[in-house]
Amino acid sequence: LVQSSSITTSVLTPFVGLGVIQLEQMLPLTLGANIGTTITGLLAAMVSDNVDALQVALCHLFFNISGIVIWYPIPIMRRIPLRGARALGRATRRSRLVPPIYIIVVFFVIPLLLLGLSSLFMQKTVGFTVLGSFLVIGVVLGIARFIWWWKKQEGLQKCLACLDRRQAMSDAKASLPEDMQFLKSKVAQLVEHTGLPEDEEAGDAQKGSDGTAEEVAPENEEVAIEDKED
Repeated sequence: LVQSSSITTSVLTPFVGLGVIQLEQMLPLTLGANIGTTITGLLAAMVSDNVDALQVALCHLFFNISGIVIWYPIPIMRRIPLRGARALGRATRRSRLVPPIYIIVVFFVIPLLLLGLSSLFMQKTVGFTVLGSFLVIGVVLGIARFIWWWKKQEGLQKCLACLDRRQAMSDAKASLPEDMQFLKSKVAQLVEHTGLPEDEEAGDAQKGSDGTAEEVAPENEEVAIEDKED
C-alpha cells in the first residue's frame, strides 16, 4: 500500500502527459493510492489511546472506500471523473489560472462552506437552525442558477472566450520584449545598409524639419500681405 497519494499522483501525471499510460489506466492506481494514504492515519490512531483519533481515521478510510464504490465499478459513473479530468486539462491549456481557481474552490471554499453550514445545525438552537436552512436554500438556488447559466445561457462558451482573451494578452506581453529586440535589430540592419550613423540621420531629420518650417514661414507672410492689400 502506498501511504502517499500525492507522490503517486505526481509520478503518474507526467506518464499520462507523455502518453506512456492512458488516463483510464491511471484512475484505478490513483484510487488505490487514496486507500493507501489512509494507512498513515490508522497507524497513528492505533498508537494513541484516543478513541476519537481512531474514529477520524476510520472515517477517512470508509470515505475513500465509499468514493471508489460509487465512481469506479459502474462504467457510466466511471466516465464522469474521466470527462471532468479531460475538461480540466483542456481548460488548463487555455489558461494557467484554471488550476489555482480549481484548487481554491474545491479544497477551500466548498469545505469551509459545508463546515460552516454543519456547525450552524449543530448548535441545536432555533435561530441558528433557521439561519442554516435559509443559507442552504440560498446555496441550492445559487447552484441551480449557475447550472442554468452554464448550460442554457452559453456560460461555457463565455468562460472559454474569456480564457482565450487572457491567454492572448499574456502571450502578447510575453513576446513584446522579443518583438522590440527584433525591431531594434532590423533598424540596426537598415542603418548599416544605408551607411549613415544614427546621429547623422537625426541631424538630417532635424534639418528637414527646419527647412520645412522655413518654407512654410514665407508662404504665411505672403498670405498675410495679400490679406492686407485686400
